[in-house]
Amino acid sequence: DLVDSTRNVDTFVWASSSLKTLAVNLSKMANDLRLMASGPKTGFGEIRFPERQPGSSIMPGKINPVIAEVVNQVCFNVFGNDLTILKAAEAGQLELNVFEPVLFYKIFESLETLTNACYTLRVNAIDGIEANVDRCQELVDISIGTITAVAPHIGYATASRLAKQALFENRKLKEILLESNLIDPIELDLILNAKTMTKPGIPGRKLLLKKNKEQSEREDDENQEDYSRED
Repeated sequence: DLVDSTRNVDTFVWASSSLKTLAVNLSKMANDLRLMASGPKTGFGEIRFPERQPGSSIMPGKINPVIAEVVNQVCFNVFGNDLTILKAAEAGQLELNVFEPVLFYKIFESLETLTNACYTLRVNAIDGIEANVDRCQELVDISIGTITAVAPHIGYATASRLAKQALFENRKLKEILLESNLIDPIELDLILNAKTMTKPGIPGRKLLLKKNKEQSEREDDENQEDYSRED
């Protein structure tokens, strides 16, 4: 419909909205990476970015997440472009929209800069990211949140008490659990396995099912003995 396409440019608003959605997710990804790479000592420090500059202008030796920061800024510009496109589409009158030049300029700018941002993030950052294995393991070891994985095995009330003890005494949760003698050390290692805890479900579920089955069998045996005495 040539008449509609002359007076309405809403299809470009839709296209710009899709680009903005991409920019939102891309910026969120860059934010996550910057936070995970924060440090080197007092931040998360879970990953290391490849070196793309001599170092921080303020702190010598510090590697700034410059590529992720570039991507953030590109995305911020796309957000602004989307608003310009929206206003340009809305400002048409009757059978004509005279604001198409700025609309097309902004949408092509968003397309080009987002394409380049995706490429540079992958090539200059993501492809060279390294996991800081020691730091990641340290964070797992000192985390109080890992008690969630143990709670199904020792009960919520006991788990809550031990977690508070570890926090109050500033000790590793695993040390407190081993001292309590509430769970076998080998079983505890299986339950607190970092890879296992990242998967859906209850860590050590097979152990829990085995214990429940054994307890059920003991209860059945006890009930059977009671019936025998009554007879």
